[in-house]
Amino acid sequence: MIIPLLDVSLQGLPEDWSLSERDVDVLAFLGEEEFQFFTFEGLKRRLGLHPETLSRILDRLEAEGIVKKSSQGYTVTKEIAKHLRQHSGNRAENRVMLLQTFLPSDLPVEELVSNLRGRWFGLLRWLGLSENPEGVALKWVTEDGDIQVDAKITLNTLTIEARFLHGYNQNLALKAAYQLMTHISKQSARTHAPVIARHVGYFGGSGYYLMPA
Repeated sequence: MIIPLLDVSLQGLPEDWSLSERDVDVLAFLGEEEFQFFTFEGLKRRLGLHPETLSRILDRLEAEGIVKKSSQGYTVTKEIAKHLRQHSGNRAENRVMLLQTFLPSDLPVEELVSNLRGRWFGLLRWLGLSENPEGVALKWVTEDGDIQVDAKITLNTLTIEARFLHGYNQNLALKAAYQLMTHISKQSARTHAPVIARHVGYFGGSGYYLMPA
């Protein structure tokens, strides 16, 4: 018996896709996260899959032309990505904002993304990257697979969010966010454009606490 990995379903899948229920669960996750690139190790941690199981799933998805291997790991083909976005829900309500900053207008965002992409930071292991008309999101997962941390860059704003997968470890999420922010600040300093933190969201409430500029 195949046990679904996620409480997510895709409607309207092409009839010629010969996929199992577990394959469709992984596809639903890829669509929900709007992945452009993702890694095997990151996906294994994020979904808690045995390496052999995930390898078989990705082999089938690759055989169907849904994903393909790239220098960054795996990429979802553009047409398939569009289809997945149309049939997958975005569970924004499961994400908690940890920190938000304004990025300097002279900070080269493409260079920042390039320097962050594929990197590990303390508690965080690289998961993948997604893009949409609003901006780019770089995604990590903690080594134990309990928390996903996203760094979203939209115009001149950086937002770091957490998605709690098992339990609700506030301190661990905050530590991971500040480890990531420390690296971003170092990258920014090299361009002589310091990142200025403007506010931080505090868990369990809707208020924000001003940070010194």
